[in-house]
Amino acid sequence: MELHVQDVITWMNKTNERLQSNKEYLTSLDQAVGDGDHGINMARGFNEVVQKIDGADYETVSDALKDVAMTLMSKVGGAAGPLYGTAFLKLSTSLKGKDSVDQESFKSGLEEALAGMKQRGKSDEGEKTLVDVWSPVIETFTNSFNPEDLVQTAQTAMEKTKDMKATKGRASYLGDRSIGHLDPGSVSSFYLFESLAETVKGGE
Repeated sequence: MELHVQDVITWMNKTNERLQSNKEYLTSLDQAVGDGDHGINMARGFNEVVQKIDGADYETVSDALKDVAMTLMSKVGGAAGPLYGTAFLKLSTSLKGKDSVDQESFKSGLEEALAGMKQRGKSDEGEKTLVDVWSPVIETFTNSFNPEDLVQTAQTAMEKTKDMKATKGRASYLGDRSIGHLDPGSVSSFYLFESLAETVKGGE
């Protein structure tokens, strides 16, 4: 697996398409456990991302990802903006100076992104947040990486959040009543990684 600037742009476009198509679904998930604005916020934020980076001329993957991060931080409301923004900023910083990004570098970048989100959201695995998808996904970036594994891992991790009790964010106010609902951030993270898998597959 290798990522170039154009791959980042393709990845963001594919993510945006999925978020626009599933905006109402994400909103309905968030109405059950949160503020009910996750779908709207994510769709608006990634629409802005695509407008920002489409047609822009970037030297490196890191430069493109930095613009993604800054746009998400300024345009996505709720908890998702700072979390996704932090993730992409850490990923960008980790990949600074690389023309193309190999699998090992990308995995390290995702580890930095995850650490940044945990710190920002004061959350850990098992608390019914997007961390529960990002954490297992990172482990798929091994020497035997294939896009199908990435999708399968992200989907399984997302589905597991349904049986978890939320202990972070608005959903934690529901206590046991949060069990039985998918975490909206985990679902949007699944779309992100599903889009990445499709991008990488297309570039092979």
